[in-house]
Amino acid sequence: MTSVFLSLSAVVAVSALASPTAGAAPAADRPAAAPSGWEAVDGAELARVAEKSDTRQAPLAAGEGVSATAAETELLALQSARNGQFVATEMNYAAPNTGVLRARSADVGGAWEGFAFEWDETSETFAMKSLANNRYVAVEKNFTGSTQNVLRARSATAGGWERFVLYYNEGLDRWALQSTLNGLFVTMENGYTGSLQYALRARSTEITGSWEEFVLYDLGA
Repeated sequence: MTSVFLSLSAVVAVSALASPTAGAAPAADRPAAAPSGWEAVDGAELARVAEKSDTRQAPLAAGEGVSATAAETELLALQSARNGQFVATEMNYAAPNTGVLRARSADVGGAWEGFAFEWDETSETFAMKSLANNRYVAVEKNFTGSTQNVLRARSATAGGWERFVLYYNEGLDRWALQSTLNGLFVTMENGYTGSLQYALRARSTEITGSWEEFVLYDLGA
């Protein structure tokens, strides 16, 4: 298992992180312009990063591993830069929160912390499929209150609700996800309490800091 570091051959020099200029939400059928200091990554670039990255072991639970059954995709684990925890699919949560994504695992214990990133050339976006339940991650735009726009692995197919743009910042060596459904960046809700503490929600108009930043680990090695 390797940490995914930058290894892109055609990357322009990036500046220090700055807040992007406010503007209209991007159209749902195409990725928005990259925020300042961040570059959108496509499927081929992500594959090259995983193949050529420097090796760094992610903490695996004793006796556990991830089965690489989706060989046509990049199998990754996401670690929140905010709390240092890995994102898990909450399979045992009761409806309607079954499958909510939450940064709460100290290590990669298995499929619960694994995701297949599938690149779509037409839309130039990624879909994320949870290895825990073989379901695509959707942005729950119609949820209300504190769960509105929560990320949940519940879809059998990938449509507009399940599409994301993946960004990389070389200076920070971190990644960010933007939902194409609402044009907002995925945030780890560190300030929540209870069962939804550390839940992932697409609700930020900017990448303001570690709340929207993640480290990716390659599970295919």
